[in-house]
Amino acid sequence: MENAAIIRLSFFLGIFMVMALWEMISPKRKRTTSKAIRWTWNMGLTILNPLVVRLLFPVLAVTVAIKAREQGWGLLNIYAMPYEVTFALSIILLDMVVYLQHLMFHAVPLLWRFHMVHHADLDYDVTTGLRFHPIEIIISMLIKMSAVAVLGPPVGAVVAFEVILNGMAMFNHGNVGLPKGFDRILRLLVVTPDMHRVHGSNAEGWFRVNRC
Repeated sequence: MENAAIIRLSFFLGIFMVMALWEMISPKRKRTTSKAIRWTWNMGLTILNPLVVRLLFPVLAVTVAIKAREQGWGLLNIYAMPYEVTFALSIILLDMVVYLQHLMFHAVPLLWRFHMVHHADLDYDVTTGLRFHPIEIIISMLIKMSAVAVLGPPVGAVVAFEVILNGMAMFNHGNVGLPKGFDRILRLLVVTPDMHRVHGSNAEGWFRVNRC
């Protein structure tokens, strides 16, 4: 448990610093608002949200994974498969759950009101990937814990998934660009900053389509 927290924090700080430095050296777009003000609000939410989660939940997704392993809960504990297959399958399935959750936050009007905090950022950089309403974080944690209980993934897979999820959020919200040829290939595997920037657009047509 303690190692999981250290691993997640280490990767978070490392990826955040790399992205922030990349944005500083080679920004994709010029800022239109004060970075100091935006970062104060965005990082404030980044610090507040984990505190809220820790106060409300006596256990986290990793704890549920440990319990599932001990009690034999979950679909992946029913069928015997090589650990490597279970590990990879767990990450894929958890990613699908988070993707469906994201669609839900766009499709359901009440949930969209919370998710709109993320899209309301007036500029777009690494901190945008950390800017979420506390209620959205709480709902997300409930969904994630439920998914872990149902699937029964290995503890290591849950830790790896959370590291990847957090790291990719910072990467694809980064105010950075990749060479077009490389970006075209990479986006077949992951969401790149240029690919995701369209999703983050505040154009009226985009919001109208993605709120229904």
